[in-house]
This record gives sequence, C-alpha cells and structure tokens, in this order.
Amino acid sequence: MWKDEIVEEIHQIREAYAKSFSYDLDAIFADLRKKQTESGREVVNLSRKPGLTARWGGRVKDLGGDAKDTSRRSS
Repeated sequence: MWKDEIVEEIHQIREAYAKSFSYDLDAIFADLRKKQTESGREVVNLSRKPGLTARWGGRVKDLGGDAKDTSRRSS
C-alpha cells in the first residue's frame, strides 16, 4: 500500500503533541484555546443559532408556544 509522506509526518506530529500532554484531552483543548487566543486572529463562530427550524424530521424548534409539529400530514 502506498503511503503519503506528508500524511505520515502529520500523524507523527499529532502523536507527539498528544503524548506531550499524556493524551489528556482537557489539557490539549486548553492549550489549543490558549494558542488561539494568543494568535490574535479573528475567530468566527459557525454554530447554528437557536430558534431556527430543523429541516430533518419536519419539526419546528424553539419558536415558542405556537410552534407546530409538521412531521404529520393533516387530513
């Protein structure tokens, strides 16, 4: 099987980084957040805004008391 040298190098770097934090995800996350803050770059939040309708399942979410369940056809 063919191996990509760049991908292998990335895997080695990722492994060494995780090992330096004893594979502790909380510590890795804290370090990444710190690096993000120190970078000074603008961070964009792409999270969905509450109150939008869900397209899958046909249900309306977080629209208040008059929200309707559109998953069933009316007869």
